[in-house]
Amino acid sequence: MTAPAQQVTCPACGEPLAAGAQFCEACGASVSAVSPAAVPGAESPLDELSPISTPTARDLGGTATPAVAAPRACAECGSPVGDDGYCTVCGSKAPSERDHFEQAPASWVAGVCDRGVKHSRNEDAMALFAEPAQGGRAVLIVCDGVSNSDGSDVASLAAARAALEVLRPPLPKGIGGAASADAVATRVLTTAADAANTAVIAHTEPSSPRPASCTFAVGLVDGSTVRCAIIGDSRAYLLPDAGGGTQLLPDDSMAQALIAAGHPRLEAEASPQAHAITKWLGADSPDVVPRVATVTAGAPGWLVVCSDGLWNYASEPDALRAQLDAAGTSEPLALASALVAWAIEQGGHDNITVALARVGPVPAQDAAPVSSPEPVGENATDDERQVHG
Repeated sequence: MTAPAQQVTCPACGEPLAAGAQFCEACGASVSAVSPAAVPGAESPLDELSPISTPTARDLGGTATPAVAAPRACAECGSPVGDDGYCTVCGSKAPSERDHFEQAPASWVAGVCDRGVKHSRNEDAMALFAEPAQGGRAVLIVCDGVSNSDGSDVASLAAARAALEVLRPPLPKGIGGAASADAVATRVLTTAADAANTAVIAHTEPSSPRPASCTFAVGLVDGSTVRCAIIGDSRAYLLPDAGGGTQLLPDDSMAQALIAAGHPRLEAEASPQAHAITKWLGADSPDVVPRVATVTAGAPGWLVVCSDGLWNYASEPDALRAQLDAAGTSEPLALASALVAWAIEQGGHDNITVALARVGPVPAQDAAPVSSPEPVGENATDDERQVHG
C-alpha cells in the first residue's frame, strides 16, 4: 500500500504549500527545494538568503554556515510560536515574518525591510552581500513590488535574490582604464536587471490581467568606487558625513518627468500621479535596461539604497542626511532600524526598506586585505505604475 502524501508546509509561516512551490503564497518566503524543516524529525539549515533574521540567522557575507532558527516568540505572551503560526500557549496568530526582516552580512552593511502601517502585506524586498572588512565589496539590492499587480510580494523577493546571484561575484576589471571597467560594470548590472525581470515573470501567472511587477535599485561598493542601477522609483543616495549628499540617479516616474519639465521637486512629488512609475520589472514592462551611474566616495559616509516608503518623508539628500544624524548611532543595523522607525512615525503609508553601507576611506586596521604574493586572511500605492497606451 502506498503511504498517503504528506502535506508540506512553509518553514517560515507554517501555511500549506502547493506541490512544487518555490515560494510561499502566504508570506513570500523561499521554500525552493522543499525545506527539510517541513518534514517532521528532519533538521534544516536556514537558507543563507532567507528573509527571516534572528541573532543566529543572518547572511554572514555570503557564507553558507548552517544556522537553525530558534522558535519565534509570541508578541502577546512571549511563548514559542508553533509550526502552524499560532502561539503554543495563548493561541494568538503570529504575524508573517515576511512583514519585517533584517539582514546584516557584515559589520559595515545592513538592511531592514518592513510592512509599514497602512499596507496589509510587505511587497518590498531586499538582498544583501558584503565582504567582512569595510573597504571591500558589498551589494545592496532593493525591489519594491507594485501594489496593484498580482503576487508582487513574491516576485519582488525573487527578483532581489536573482539579481544578487549575478552581482555576488567580483566584477570583471575590463581590458584597461576606467572607461572599460565602467562599460563592463554597466553590462553586468544590465544582466542583473534582466535576471531579476526573468524571476518576476517566472513568478507571474501567465493569465493574470495584472502581472507581477516591481522596481529595482542596486548599490555596489568596491573600495571607494560606488556604482548604482535604477529602474523605477527606488533610490540610491551617497551621503558623506560632512558636506552635501547626492541622489545618485533620477527616478523613472511621473514626478521626475515633472521635475525635468521645470516643476519644483516638492510640487512634483506632491502631485497626484507622482508615484506612477514609467519603468518597472515584469511581463508587461516595455524596457528593463537600468540607468547606471558610477561615483567615487572620497570622504567617509553612507550609501543608502531605499524604497519610497522612506524617501517619501525625506526626499532631498540633506533631509535624509539629517535623519541619519538624528538616529544617534553609526552601527548599520541600528541605523537602518532607526530610519524605518522614523518612517513609521511619519505615518508608514507604504512598505519601507532601507539598506546601507559605510563607504569612503577607512582606517588602515579596518581596511579589506590587499593582494600580495603571500596569502593573507581573507526586498506603493495603486497609482504606482504608469499605464502605457
